[in-house]
Amino acid sequence: MKPKSHLSGLNEVQIALLRMFNRNIPDEELLEIRRVLVNHLSQRLFDEVDAAAAEKGVTEADYKQLESAHFRTKPTHFDE
Repeated sequence: MKPKSHLSGLNEVQIALLRMFNRNIPDEELLEIRRVLVNHLSQRLFDEVDAAAAEKGVTEADYKQLESAHFRTKPTHFDE
């Protein structure tokens, strides 16, 4: 049986990042690392959204139509 580690709730990427940055890091460097990670993850998200839109045939016109669409519904709990 494997002994329980205090890292057991983390995935491999999280553990690797903890090991990589197991030192004091200046605030400016930490901010730069966060920006790099956020930019990387946001680019991956945009790529996934673009791929899904292409797969489903979503067009620029569809996006324009959604921009002006009204999605709110009238509350049903008011008796007016």
